[in-house]
Amino acid sequence: MKTSNRQSIRFWLFVPILLTALVWSAGCAVFTHHHPDPLAGWKCMYTGELDKTISDDYHAYIDKLSPKERNGLRPVFYFEDGNGQFAVAIKIGIDGIFEGTYWRHVLIYDKENKRIKVIKYKDGHYSL
Repeated sequence: MKTSNRQSIRFWLFVPILLTALVWSAGCAVFTHHHPDPLAGWKCMYTGELDKTISDDYHAYIDKLSPKERNGLRPVFYFEDGNGQFAVAIKIGIDGIFEGTYWRHVLIYDKENKRIKVIKYKDGHYSL
């Protein structure tokens, strides 16, 4: 049995509309990679609890960032894992005043307050 031209036209008009609706309803989240939080399960700390060695190290790290990164610097947060390790999370907004990308730099320190790892990843977007 042959399908009529009318049914064929309706089908081919419906498919792009359906695909467009699916993409719009899903949003950009389907097409972006979300980095897992390397500090999941860590406890946020107050500045006064941070060792001077770590404080000096992360300030030196920030001083070595590009001027563009330093200009986009957001508040810095401190974490501990409960096993003697510490971390500093640095959030940076890059690309513009009204629209851009947030980057997160996570500096992880061992029990002797020596930096053992740096993790950098995109942490979202912003627009005003």
